[in-house]
Amino acid sequence: MTTPVLHVHPLSSCCQKVLIAARVLGATLEERFLNLGDPAVRAAFAELSPMGKMPLLEDGDRRVAETSIIIEYLQLHHAGSDARLIPEGADASLDVRFWDRFSDFYVMTPMQALTAERLKPAGQGSDAAVDDARQMLLKSYAVLDRQLQAGGWMAGTDFSMADCAVAPALFYAVAYVPLPKELTHLRAYFERLMAHPSVAAVVDGARPWFKYFPGREGLARRFYDPDA
Repeated sequence: MTTPVLHVHPLSSCCQKVLIAARVLGATLEERFLNLGDPAVRAAFAELSPMGKMPLLEDGDRRVAETSIIIEYLQLHHAGSDARLIPEGADASLDVRFWDRFSDFYVMTPMQALTAERLKPAGQGSDAAVDDARQMLLKSYAVLDRQLQAGGWMAGTDFSMADCAVAPALFYAVAYVPLPKELTHLRAYFERLMAHPSVAAVVDGARPWFKYFPGREGLARRFYDPDA
């Protein structure tokens, strides 16, 4: 039985989401570095993934795309022991999937919009787009804070796919839009996320690449020290 191949870049928030999940599930993967800045690599990857998006999982003849689907696939086919990120109960699994989607749409998407604005040539950015993304993040932060009033993890007492989604999205988002002081539940949750062994390992693996993150000046020194 061959080891599944995960095409990733350690700086990518989408890739980090799956890398965190794979660690929690105990899935053995070959992590294949993907440099889409190389035209030859990009062309070869387009043969595997027509949309050209990473991460992508290859498991024998099967190719699995989209982060949440990859995580569900890993849980179905490659999880170690009884590890789960999506609970068996129907209602509980819907809660996990909802907060997973919420994170991708309302935290990761505006964060990526701010990154895209930073990457535009001088004078070509959109102040309106930046303001819209910032306001969306602040609104999303408030929703997450309310969800976390009871403490624990995003969708209950167990670390789940929802937390795998929130962790990288929030990590980069706060570099652009810091968490307001009054959102004490979300601030405490962020610290729990960063202390989780799988999250901490993935963040640590990305450290050499943070110097390329457009919002790096907003990263806390414990994660990125430009003078180190």
